[in-house]
Amino acid sequence: MSLYQLGIDISKAKLDCALRMPSGKYRDKVVENTSRGFKALSEWLGKQDASLPHVCMEATGVYWEAVAEYLAGAGMVVSVINPAQIKSFGGSRLIRTKTDKADARLIADFCHERRPPPWQAPSQSVQTLRALVLRLEALQNMRTQESNRLEVSRDAVKAGIVEHLAWLDTQIKQLAKQIKDHINNDPDLKAKRDLLDSIPGVGERTIASLLAFYDNIGRFSNVKQAAAYAGLDPRTHTSGTSVSLKPRLSKVGHAFLRKALYMPAIVTLYKTSWGIHFRTRLAAAGKAPKVIIGAMMRKLIHVVFGVMKSGKTFDVTLHGV
Repeated sequence: MSLYQLGIDISKAKLDCALRMPSGKYRDKVVENTSRGFKALSEWLGKQDASLPHVCMEATGVYWEAVAEYLAGAGMVVSVINPAQIKSFGGSRLIRTKTDKADARLIADFCHERRPPPWQAPSQSVQTLRALVLRLEALQNMRTQESNRLEVSRDAVKAGIVEHLAWLDTQIKQLAKQIKDHINNDPDLKAKRDLLDSIPGVGERTIASLLAFYDNIGRFSNVKQAAAYAGLDPRTHTSGTSVSLKPRLSKVGHAFLRKALYMPAIVTLYKTSWGIHFRTRLAAAGKAPKVIIGAMMRKLIHVVFGVMKSGKTFDVTLHGV
C-alpha cells in the first residue's frame, strides 16, 4: 500500500495534480494533458521520492483515459472514480472552495481515506474499438447538425453543406466497415459479437458500442453494477411519510451507453416477441411508456450481462415467450 496519494483534476488541456504526503501535507503540480505532460508528471513524482503513488482521478468524459493508461503502464495503481462520489465526499466535508487545485487535493484525500479499487486498462484492441465507436458517434452527430442546417440554409451556403454531408456519409460508411473488420480480426471480440448478435433487437452498431465498454464483463461483480455503469440503475427518493417520489433512472453513468441503447430498446419493445411480451406486462401494471423504455434499456444490460457471463446465446424461453 503506497504512502503517497496523487489526486488529479482533469480538463481537456491540463492536469492539476496534488500529491498527498505521508505527513498529510500536499505538493501541487500542473502539467499539460499530453504525452509530454505525462512524462513531466512522472519525472516530478520521482523528484518527490513518490514514483509509485496511488493515483486517483475522476472519469471526466474521455480526457482521463490517456493519462490513466500512461500511469498504469508505468506501474502505478490507478483508480478511476465516478465524479458523483467525489462530489458527495466533498459535501460530507462541507467543502466550499471550488478550484482545480482544491479539487485535486479533495481527490487525493478521497484516495487516502477510501482506498478505491484499482482500475484495469482495457486491452489495446478494445481501446482501438472504443476510439472508433466514439469517432463514429461524433461523425453521426455532425451529420445530424449539418442536415438540420440544410433545411434552413440560404442558397449561398447550401452547396457547401450538401458537399459536407456527402463527405460525412463517405466517412461514416468507411468507419462502420473499419469497426466491422476490427471485430472480425479479433477472435475474442468476434466470439463475443456472435453471442450478442443472438439477442433480438440488438443491431451491429449497438453491439460494437457494447463491446467497446462491456468487453470485460468480469469487472462487474453483479448485473446491478453493470447497469449502474450506464446510469440505468433506478433511483428512489423517499423521506418520512410525506416524500415518496417515483423511481427514475439515476443517469449517474456513461451517457453514451444510454444513448446507444435507446433505439434498440424501442425496436425490441415493438418488433420482437420477447420485447412485446415485456411491454405488455409492464403496461398492464400501469407503467408509463417512458418508464417501459427505460426498463427495457436496463433489461438489455441484464441480458447482455447474462449472455456474456454464461457464454450462451440468447434463449427467448427464459423471457416468458
